[in-house]
Amino acid sequence: MAQQTAKVVIVVQARMSSTRLPGKVLLPILGKSLLQRMVERLQMIRHEATIVIATSDHEQDTIIETEANLIGVPCFRGSLDNCLDRHYQAALKYHADVVIKIPSDCPLIDPRIIDEVLGYYFEHEGQYDFVNNLHPATWPDGNDVEIMTMACIERAWKEATRKLELEHTTPYIWENPDKFRIANISWSVGKDYSMSHRFTIDYPEDYLFIKRVYEELYPQRADFSCDDILNLLEQKPEIYQINSGYAGVNWYRNHLDELKTVGAQQTKSLSNQQV
Repeated sequence: MAQQTAKVVIVVQARMSSTRLPGKVLLPILGKSLLQRMVERLQMIRHEATIVIATSDHEQDTIIETEANLIGVPCFRGSLDNCLDRHYQAALKYHADVVIKIPSDCPLIDPRIIDEVLGYYFEHEGQYDFVNNLHPATWPDGNDVEIMTMACIERAWKEATRKLELEHTTPYIWENPDKFRIANISWSVGKDYSMSHRFTIDYPEDYLFIKRVYEELYPQRADFSCDDILNLLEQKPEIYQINSGYAGVNWYRNHLDELKTVGAQQTKSLSNQQV
């Protein structure tokens, strides 16, 4: 593992007002909230990092601050809709040199993948402003890792103006490769499951899928890996089917006319049955 000298802050964005599945971050998984299970995954990484839950300053999100206190991790409260500002202000408060954006809808994220992307950043420290595994993505959806220097997120914070750039935090960075030094890490096995396998949560079916995966794998091995999940789905394809109808459905679908670096092949629309 490359020598780490910078302070790393992982910012986990969470709120209660999810439009498709309100309160999803506090849904129960084996007796603990989905948010707590996700923080457990983040705490398994080998690199040293401070984990901060970043929620809004709206009253409805006070319960998330309460949950953060229960988990024992810091909570930052800021803008509800300007998530770029929320990430930047949280990073400032906790004196980050390096900021990692990992959304709270990734409770199955593999800590090994975080370490792989973070390891690449430190092996090439000073060479990149932004290192990620999403643009383009290859791992199953829900293994999202975006790493940026403090100078990088500060520039985005100062210059970004479009609604989607503020709401989704990093588009200004990866949409402007002429302004930022960007590296993308692909899945080493050479496969691309980003549109076929869905480990994230936005819909009730996603929750049922995640809950089942935890029930199957967590009791035997708390730090189960992405490969462990894929092996489980191969052995029990009925689990894959729980939310397979939403595979490939992501926020890009609503912004294809605004995004320069994302094409229609990187998203799917909802079917009539799903609406």
